[in-house]
Amino acid sequence: MFFWHGDGVSLLRVLVIDDDENVCAHLDRLLTQDDCDVTTTTEPDDGLRLIDHNDFHVLILDLQMPGRGGLELLGQIRKHDQNIAVLILTGFPSLESATSAISLDVSSYMQKPFSGEEMRTTIATIARKKGIMVRAEDELHISIGRQIRHYRKARKLPLRILSQHVNLSISSLSQIERAEQVASISILYRIATTLDVKLSDIIGDF
Repeated sequence: MFFWHGDGVSLLRVLVIDDDENVCAHLDRLLTQDDCDVTTTTEPDDGLRLIDHNDFHVLILDLQMPGRGGLELLGQIRKHDQNIAVLILTGFPSLESATSAISLDVSSYMQKPFSGEEMRTTIATIARKKGIMVRAEDELHISIGRQIRHYRKARKLPLRILSQHVNLSISSLSQIERAEQVASISILYRIATTLDVKLSDIIGDF
């Protein structure tokens, strides 16, 4: 479940702009299941008007649309909203489009087709980095990562050494500590054993 924490607590508001009605319907169903407040449109100009009159947290934007390209639209959107987090969708990724997307402060860039879990994880990561979302399960991953880092540093154990003991890459271990990757129970058990703590010390009261 996605929540936005500001002056109060409300649902994460997501706008989808994609000329493919099936993609819009799929994302509506997928993110509504996580209790997001989802608005979709297949018309780029409608999307611009919606952003001008509403306060969205996340925009999911198709890169290739007839009449008006996604990056052109995003350039106009940025004149209205500098803060909205943007996830670009494309069936035809290229270095040029990725570079342009970065210049327009795009949070993530995803190739079609995508899995439901990939989308959910990406939205969670984007929202967390923007400081606008807390999910119960993400709070758990954040807490686990924080505890692993705490015990590792208390034992003055470099990531490299811990990764060797638990048979996990340094990159994956670092992502677990930053709550950007979900660790299985078996991996958490190996980490806890190596750090000489109980599994419950890492998982906490969740």
